[in-house]
Amino acid sequence: MKEDKCGCRIIHLQAVEEARATSLSLDEFEKLSQMFKVLADPSRLRILFALERLEMCVCDLAALLEITESAVSHQLRFLRNVNLVKNRREGTVLYYRLVDDHVKMLTDVGLTHIREKQSD
Repeated sequence: MKEDKCGCRIIHLQAVEEARATSLSLDEFEKLSQMFKVLADPSRLRILFALERLEMCVCDLAALLEITESAVSHQLRFLRNVNLVKNRREGTVLYYRLVDDHVKMLTDVGLTHIREKQSD
């Protein structure tokens, strides 16, 4: 059986120091972790993919995803809290859109990765 650890115990101090020097802060790791947790839900990913193309209101997203407006609002709250979507009001309608192109880049990279690995 293969193990995922070395056959001996030795610490390569230069590698450890280099990794430490280029590491993120604990706060940045926490925020990045929260963002990936939010992205880990299929409904939220479907919302992000829909919003890549155009602004949509909760009613539109609920019809597209075939879930309740309450469920869509709940998911949008998560996405707003990690700054992936924002909204604007037009009269009584609240439209949602991606915060910026980085959000699309995140989903595109993930999709490219899984599609490449499927063909391996």
